[in-house]
This record gives sequence, C-alpha cells and structure tokens, in this order.
Amino acid sequence: GGTSACVTAGRLAELSPSLRILIIEPGPHTENVDVHVQPARFLTNLASETTFLRYSSEPSDAVGGRKIVVPTGKCVAGGSGVNFMMYTRASASDYDDWEKLGNPGWGSKDLIPLACKLESYEPFGDEDMSTHGSSGPIQVSPGGHRTDVGEQFLEMAAKYDHNRSFAKDVNDFRTCDSYGRWAKYMGHQSGRRSDAAHFYIYNKRQNANLVIITGKRVKRVIFEGNTACGVECVDDGGSSAQLSVFKAVRLVVLSAGAFGSPTILERSGIGAKNILGECKIPQVVDLPGVGENYNDHNLHVPAYFVDESTDTMNDIFGGIDKEAIAKHEALWKEGGRGLMAQNGIDAGIKIRPTAQEVASLGSDFQDVWNSFYAPAPDKPLFYIGPIAGYIGKHPSNRRLLHMLCYAEYLKSIGRVHIASADPYTPPYFDCGYLTHNFDVIAARWAYKRQREYIRRMACYKGDHAPDHPQFPAGSPAAAAELLKPVDPTAPDIVYSKEDDEAIDAWHRQTVETTWHSLGTCAMKPRAASGVVDPRLNVYGVKNLKVADMSIAPLNVSANTYNTALIIGEKAALIIAEDLALVKA
Repeated sequence: GGTSACVTAGRLAELSPSLRILIIEPGPHTENVDVHVQPARFLTNLASETTFLRYSSEPSDAVGGRKIVVPTGKCVAGGSGVNFMMYTRASASDYDDWEKLGNPGWGSKDLIPLACKLESYEPFGDEDMSTHGSSGPIQVSPGGHRTDVGEQFLEMAAKYDHNRSFAKDVNDFRTCDSYGRWAKYMGHQSGRRSDAAHFYIYNKRQNANLVIITGKRVKRVIFEGNTACGVECVDDGGSSAQLSVFKAVRLVVLSAGAFGSPTILERSGIGAKNILGECKIPQVVDLPGVGENYNDHNLHVPAYFVDESTDTMNDIFGGIDKEAIAKHEALWKEGGRGLMAQNGIDAGIKIRPTAQEVASLGSDFQDVWNSFYAPAPDKPLFYIGPIAGYIGKHPSNRRLLHMLCYAEYLKSIGRVHIASADPYTPPYFDCGYLTHNFDVIAARWAYKRQREYIRRMACYKGDHAPDHPQFPAGSPAAAAELLKPVDPTAPDIVYSKEDDEAIDAWHRQTVETTWHSLGTCAMKPRAASGVVDPRLNVYGVKNLKVADMSIAPLNVSANTYNTALIIGEKAALIIAEDLALVKA
C-alpha cells in the first residue's frame, strides 16, 4: 500500500474498473486522519509505532560505531502519507542514465511527461509550465504560509553569492546551482497533504473490485512451477504460524520498498545462493543482485539560534503546547492557511561547487567529480536550505532552526538481506554511509557553505553548539551562541586541518538518513546484477513484477516521492499493455 502501489492500482482501476485488484498493507489506513492530512504534523508520525517500520543497520566505524535507523512508511500511502512533503524532482540526466544501462523507455523524454501527468501544479508566479501539469491528481503548491526564513535566505543569497543565479523554477528537471522558492505536496486551497492514497485509491471507494487489506505482512510469493500465483501473508505483529494465502489470477506486483521487496524475494527463493542457503530457503532463481545496491541520501542538520520574532514550526513540531497547536489547527480548518499548511521549507538550492572550490578539494573528490558530475551540469552535489524549525535532540529555551543539508548522490553503497526465513526477523542491513572518502569531503564542503549562508541571514543570533562540530580551543570556527549577522561582504571562515578533522568526526557521529532508500531490486541487465528488466519483470520467473523505488538502478537528485509517483505511473502503463487493457 505504498506510494507506487497506490498510483499503479489507482490508474489500473480507472482504466479497467472490472479488473480485480488487491492491495496488501501491513499498516493502518490514513484516510482523513489528522496527523496524516495536516502537513505540519509530519513529525508526530515519527513517534508512532503503528505507521513506521524501522530498520537498524549494522554498527559501522564509518559512522562512529553507531547503528543507523532508517524509518519507512507502514500505512496506506506509504512514505507519501508521512514524509516531509518537499517537492523535489530528479535531474533529467538521472533518468537518462537509467536508460543508458539498458532500460529503453525509462529516459527523461519518457518519464517527464508522466511527471506532468500526475500533478496539478500551482505556480509561485510566472514559471514556465511546460514541465509541469495542471490537471493531475497530486496537488503541488507554495503552501499556506510563506515564512520569513525562506525570504531571508533568498535575500542573503542575492547579496552574498555572486557565482550562482536565481531561478523562477528550481524543479523543472534541468535547473541546477540556482537559488529559488520551494513548493510542497499540499493542496493550494485545502492546505492538505497531497499523498498517493487519498488521490489515487481512496477516491475510488465506489469500485468494489479495488480492495485494500490492512494488517497483513507478505511473507513470500507462491509459485506454480516458475509462475507466480499468489502470496503468503502473516499478521503484522502476530505470529508467523498464522498464515493467509491470497491467490493471483493474472499478476503479482511487489511494491514493498527498498527493504520490503528484496526481502520478500529472498524469502521466496529468489536471490544469492549463499544468502538463501544460510536461511535454509530452497533457491528458485539465482539473482545475486537482490538486496544489493542500497542507496540513500545522507542528512546533516546543524542548528542555529534565531531572533525570537522569526517564523518557526517549533510549536507544532514539539507537539507539547496543545493550546498553540489548536490555534494553528483552527486557522488551517478555516481555509488551509497558516503554519499548519507548511513543512518549514520555503527556499533552497541544489548546489555545485565552483571550479575553484573543486580544485581545493583534493584528488579523491576530483576523480569522482570529473567522471560523474562535470559531464552533467544538471547534477547537484548537495541540497542546502533552511527549515523553519528544530527537529534535533538538543532543544533550547531559545528559538532554533536548522540548515538542512543532504548529499544528492553517494559513492558509499550498502545492502539489505534476510537473516532468517521468518518475516518478523529484522534483516541484515549495511547502510554503507561515509565509507567512501568522496562523501566525507562533500559533506565537509557543504557544512562550510551552509554556515556562511545562515550567519548572513537577518534572523541569525548564534550557533547551537550541541549541533555543531567540537572545534579545537581557540579556533575561529568554534561555535558561539551569542552572535549577530555578519555583513554579506565579510570574509568566509577559514578552517584549519584540525577544524576539517572536527567536521568529519562530527558528521560520522551525527549523519542520518533522509528516508530516501532505493536500488535494492535494480532494473539492470541480469548479467550486471539486475533484478528486474525494463518491463519490471523479475528475472527467471513469470507473472512477477516489482514496482517501487527499489527498482531504481542509480540514485536521483531529489526526495524520492516524485520518482516513486513516476514509477507507479510507468508501471501502470506497462501492466496495462501486458494485460491487454490497452494496445502496446
């Protein structure tokens, strides 16, 4: 019942209302539930034990000996029902790179029209609408309140950064290294979250052939010979002895995400011989690529004190001041306005270092830059922008906000595999974070860049030391909690070798997930460790497809919601052709 599943099921139900479609979801429904439809309440979901699955990685020296915990949506709507609602689209070259791997029909020329088809985009002003849609189910808008934080960020950039431009539309698939306003997955009039469940399947309740079953976890796919004919399920949170079987007449489609889909395949006997053998599962198909190629985006969120008059989401994010939340909720109910119709992200930049900066970052960085980024000017290194609120572990009585920084592509790759045939046993998970030096250097560069931004914003009042590196005593880079903004023309902070080491150590101790897991059932040729072909068929069997972010063979420079929607739309077209619902 995740994002791509809702899209595919909804489109097929529209196309052929008599087609019998079953969606199986371990989590609960989200239909008209306040914490799901009220945008600013997204952090409330993180505290829930019912709407998230949490996967813990193996401890790694690369992240200070920690286990990285990656939450994934466990509800009807999947991640689209619990995410940050940040409207971000991939670079066109990302999809072209997919196609070049041997995936015809998956290039930007094929997928950008689907991105337009799925959305109704409410522009900020006079953007070029040629890469946006105006009649699709998913609503995109500026949100119900424009924060002063976003405005100050753009004002700062205009005065400080003369190497980069401003764009009316930073999400047209082509624009990169330009500052701009950031849209959100919210209804312009309603102020409601725009998720896949409400706009693809809940609005089709009248179709008795579209059935949603909640509270069931798929254990494995059932085969007759090498043909998929159904799935075996257990109760979510119950006992693996309590089995349910659901038979499929025409097709089984896995859409359980970067953790769920590969582990279902492995429990079904599809995967590497050694993994299956250790779990005493008979091998059906030898596909060693299952569970490999785990990708994510690394998140870094340094925090700063700001003026007490600054717009922040902290009343809502904290969830403690019920009276304040009630006021925000009342304004939202009146017409989708106010901070309840916000996610705190109003402006930012997908940024690339200048040629001078690249030259200063060393050969480990330059080798990757020259081979991957330099030939593709639409590929950013990082996203950087303010979020008008505090989501960290060290709250203060003073007003705080974060600078949100995440790496758009990683050289550090992980893997996910079953540790048992029991569907309740957590999988083996190697997140891979910061195991490649390129990612460490890139994060260090981004930390320095964001700090120059915030200390030139009018609201800036100092650094929140617990959310910064521990620089050597006497370092000019040391965090200071009582400061005022510097002039836009002031020199940048100069960092020593010891300062750089402190930044790297802090990143290892604090790096987190962006919840953007992908790649573990990669759409590549079988000989290249692929799991599915361009028609989403699992190699070596019949009537079994995968349609979710796990099929992405390479990372994308965006929050993954948009790509998950596109995959859902593309899967619907492919399945409609395979089932002869339309002409191929």
